[in-house]
Amino acid sequence: MSSEPIQVKLMPNGPVRMLSGSFEIEMSDGTKLTKNAPFSLCRCGNSKNKPFCDGTHKTCGFQA
Repeated sequence: MSSEPIQVKLMPNGPVRMLSGSFEIEMSDGTKLTKNAPFSLCRCGNSKNKPFCDGTHKTCGFQA
């Protein structure tokens, strides 16, 4: 993992946007992924690519 500072932005009515840093994400099956920013995490719960955002919040009416 990088020592680069982590920067996160909550997008209005959208995903959690990881702007910088290195992240380890543990999936529900226990698989661990290492991701480097930028990427977005779903907040609406309707993404077909969970935990990552696929843009579904734009069509499902998600409001934060």
